[in-house]
Amino acid sequence: MNPLWPDNLHEPVVALVTFLVILFVVGKLLVPRLQKTLAERADAIDGGIRRAEEIQAEVRNLQRQHHEQMEEARREAARLREEAREQGAQIRAELRAQAQAEARHLIEAAHAQIAADRQAAFTDLRTDLGRLSTDLAGRIIGESLGEAVRRTGVVERFLDELENRSVS
Repeated sequence: MNPLWPDNLHEPVVALVTFLVILFVVGKLLVPRLQKTLAERADAIDGGIRRAEEIQAEVRNLQRQHHEQMEEARREAARLREEAREQGAQIRAELRAQAQAEARHLIEAAHAQIAADRQAAFTDLRTDLGRLSTDLAGRIIGESLGEAVRRTGVVERFLDELENRSVS
């Protein structure tokens, strides 16, 4: 007796038929379903990878656009700063010119006022000098010469002669 060989041939045949039936059922029903599930999972994984790659490409594109926008904003800010500097310099120059013009105007007005004050002082001095000279001459002579001297213009002629001598 061989322990590996069965006594009855019926058992191995039934086992073989049962094995073939189970193999057929598994091959026709379970394997296609498993393959279908595996294919779906592979497609899902491939689709996920593809979507991830698309998202990464979109992110890189957005980063590039963001970088370009930042560079453009930096250039625009630099341009605006330069324009502001130029405008500031222009405003300073305009204000400086305006201040200088106003200073010239004030100086001219001050010179005119000084000339007018000088002329008024000179006229007052001349009048006072004429009156004092007439009073002094009247005291020396012993008579009042005020009215007569003023009518004849002697004091005015005398002061004009003195002024002409001092100028020449």
